[in-house]
Amino acid sequence: MEKPSFLRKNATKLVASAVITVSLVYMLSKGGLKFIPDASTFDHVRWWTVPVYVLTLAAMNYFRAVRWRFLLRSFADIPRMRVLAVSWIGFAAIQVLPFRLGELVRPYMIRQRGREENGKIVGRVSVTAATGTIVAERVVDGLFLSIVLAIALITVPHVEPLPPTVVGLKVPVAAVRSAGFAMVGVFGAAFATIAVFYFARDLARRMTFAVFGLISKKLGEKLAGMAENLADGLHFLGRGRDAFPFLFETSIYWFLNAFGMWILAWGCGVIHADGTGINLAEAAALMGTLGVTILVPGPPGLLGTFQLGIYAGMTMYFPTAIVEGPGAAYVFLLYGIQLAWQVLAAGGFLIGNHKNLEQLEEAEGILPPTPAPPVS
Repeated sequence: MEKPSFLRKNATKLVASAVITVSLVYMLSKGGLKFIPDASTFDHVRWWTVPVYVLTLAAMNYFRAVRWRFLLRSFADIPRMRVLAVSWIGFAAIQVLPFRLGELVRPYMIRQRGREENGKIVGRVSVTAATGTIVAERVVDGLFLSIVLAIALITVPHVEPLPPTVVGLKVPVAAVRSAGFAMVGVFGAAFATIAVFYFARDLARRMTFAVFGLISKKLGEKLAGMAENLADGLHFLGRGRDAFPFLFETSIYWFLNAFGMWILAWGCGVIHADGTGINLAEAAALMGTLGVTILVPGPPGLLGTFQLGIYAGMTMYFPTAIVEGPGAAYVFLLYGIQLAWQVLAAGGFLIGNHKNLEQLEEAEGILPPTPAPPVS
């Protein structure tokens, strides 16, 4: 029997994604915010900051990708270039596929059967194990980013009085700030949960059965099994040679992200009412509010949610005229450059490499998954 195509298997998600995209585009356009700003908004752009931003983006994405090797090293030593290739292809898939379906690409592409040594299988990376490392990576990133945002919201002065809603939208600014603080709790709880399953597995399993077993024993067993598999992604915490480098490169990744956003915003003319330019702390806050909005799986390319996050952050720190003028140019360039980078970076590893292309197709469900060949 012929397997259903990717489009047929994900038709409902694709339709829902299209509805969300159209709604967000309509909401932003009705509020007066344009996805393609007027030419006049680019009059004061310092164009030399664009290639500088591209360089910081490349460096940021390098560290974002290769730090994954420290999480995978609990199962196998994957060459850095292999990790980089799979990661950049996966990041592009997250961009172009709806509902973050691209998150499934990396586990499928990095999987390997391993090899037999002295009667044992070594170097094996299963899809489940790889998925656990990605969940751990996402939780650490979310906790890191939410803490940065919470600190920025508390310490960085905002405009007085705060506008009731985000410029051009009917989204309360107070709700954006509340969501930023709530994110700390959400990712803190997520990290605590998988940490308990990792460090106190028997206790966590008994607690899961005690709570969910009252509803259904099968449900309790399934949830406990899922949590245990995801908790395996925290193996790196028990290995200092993996934990410290991973956290160090994670810090570099997020710093370069904020630094690049700051350079580009300054280059676009994002300034305060007194004429002073955006500072690094404010750029970190914009990075945080962007993180809040793109948490919700939705449109391909993050179209609409990306713009909403940056506009929400700028509303807290800059006059409306700046947000609608130079701010619009900033959002357009930031989004366009990031999207183009992800696609081109992935394309560089796909063009002329049939193995990567075949694995990508398998990950998307276009071809039936087949085991990766054993390591020679």
